[in-house]
Amino acid sequence: MSSRCFVALGANLGDPVATVSKAIEALRELPETQFMAASSLYRTAPVGLKHQPDFINAVVELVAVAPAPTLLEMLFAIEARFGRRRSVRNAPRTLDLDLLLYGSQTSDDPQLTLPHPRLHERAFVLAPLAEIAPRLVIPGRGPVTDLLLHCRDQLIEKLVPQSVG
Repeated sequence: MSSRCFVALGANLGDPVATVSKAIEALRELPETQFMAASSLYRTAPVGLKHQPDFINAVVELVAVAPAPTLLEMLFAIEARFGRRRSVRNAPRTLDLDLLLYGSQTSDDPQLTLPHPRLHERAFVLAPLAEIAPRLVIPGRGPVTDLLLHCRDQLIEKLVPQSVG
C-alpha cells in the first residue's frame, strides 16, 4: 500500500538555492518512493532565531511505499549527506527536511508527529504546499489554501527561476 506524502525542504547556510535544488534531486532517487512534484523555491525570513540568513524553502510530493518511520530515516540520511548538524532549535542549517504529511496518518509520537505540528501556521511551508497541492486538506486543520490566508503577515518571496543561455 502506498501513501501520498509531502516533505518540506529548507536551507540557509552555504549556497541554499543550490542545496535545496540538489536535495530535490536526492528525493527523486529515494527507494520505495515515487517522485510526484516539486514546488518553486521560496525565500523566507527566519522564524525563532532572527539574526541569521534568510531561508530557501520548497515542498516535494512523493508517493511512498516505505512506512513513515523508514521514510523519516531516509530524510535524515539525506540531511546528513548535506552536512546537517543538529544544535539549537531554529538554528541556521545546511539542509532541513521535514515530513509534513504521510497520507492521512496522524501520530503524536515524539520521534514523528503527523501532520507536522507547526505546518498549519507557517507560510514557508503552506505557500509551496498550496502551489503543488491546492486542494489538499490537512488532517485536523483544514484546507491548505484557507490555512495560508491566516499567514498573510509572514514575508515570503517566490523565486523566479534563472534562465540559462
